[in-house]
Amino acid sequence: MSKEEVILTKEGLAKLQAELDDLKYVKRKELAARIKLAISYGDLKENSEYHSAKNDQSFMETRIIILEKMLNKARVVDSDSLDITKVQIGSVAVLNDIEFSEKIEYQIVGPAEADVLENKISYESPLGKELLGKTVGSVVSVVAPMGVVKYELLEVRAI
Repeated sequence: MSKEEVILTKEGLAKLQAELDDLKYVKRKELAARIKLAISYGDLKENSEYHSAKNDQSFMETRIIILEKMLNKARVVDSDSLDITKVQIGSVAVLNDIEFSEKIEYQIVGPAEADVLENKISYESPLGKELLGKTVGSVVSVVAPMGVVKYELLEVRAI
């Protein structure tokens, strides 16, 4: 994997494209209207609405540039052709927390679409790194703030 490429699942690609489209075709117009309204209040030096809108515009344009660069460098992982005998980017790892005997599932994704609240972890995260290439029955250990956590890999499947 090149440091330049951004690895995404099909779902991640669609999500980033939708965000980009929303920013470019909806939010830009809304912000332009806000700026126009703020300008109508006069005296731009002390116009907090104008400065706030211009600040929001700057953040939005920066996000648009970031998203466009990510999408231009995207490599989409095809989960339909994954080898599910081992954990890879684009697979789901079903784990058993050995200490608490708790079952948990994580999708292994690229950093751009990682979201712990949705159980999507980056292949660059400590757990993601440990899981890559492992097969069912493997035990992995990860250093966490509360100490070392051990997981047994119960199942691997495509997203």
